[in-house]
Amino acid sequence: MLKLKMKTDPRWVALAENNIKEVMIDHAFCEQKAASNAISIIVKFPEYSEVVTAMSELVREEMEHFKMVHDKILANGWVLGQERKDDYVNKLMTFFPKGGSRVSHLVYRLLLAAMIEARSCERFKTLSENIKDKELASFYYDLMVSEAGHYSMFIKLAKKVGAPENIDIDKIWEEFLLFEGELIANYGHKESIHG
Repeated sequence: MLKLKMKTDPRWVALAENNIKEVMIDHAFCEQKAASNAISIIVKFPEYSEVVTAMSELVREEMEHFKMVHDKILANGWVLGQERKDDYVNKLMTFFPKGGSRVSHLVYRLLLAAMIEARSCERFKTLSENIKDKELASFYYDLMVSEAGHYSMFIKLAKKVGAPENIDIDKIWEEFLLFEGELIANYGHKESIHG
């Protein structure tokens, strides 16, 4: 379903497991950034009512996920700490051209979010299938299902928004998948969701 060109090496799970505190802190910030991105889309594109409605729901859900992860952090006696920079996301943004129409800008924002959700979904699947802690395996399985839904929603919205200008979402997405596949080959060596 995700069509990602490169799967996460299951050895990343051992790295994550050995420093689950760092992974969970990074994960909490990923959820917070997803909510912030949805709010930003609402603020910048308020005329797209269907997008605003979807983003409103997404903000609520992402903040619920943030709370779930933060609760696990607190239960372990840890503190959230400082925000982590997500180099992977910054590099993903370089795929899209600068400028363009308002519609294309929104399409790019939606596709960027779809890719982040797709990779997060794939990482959560890898964790759920390989992590030794059964409670965390179940936790990440549930989040994987949720991220898959977010990915699908962003792709559908991009197609709907891009249709009036005949933007070929499938073509852009395939090129973006190739770009992400090459990019992700440089990651998977750090104890973070995308690192």
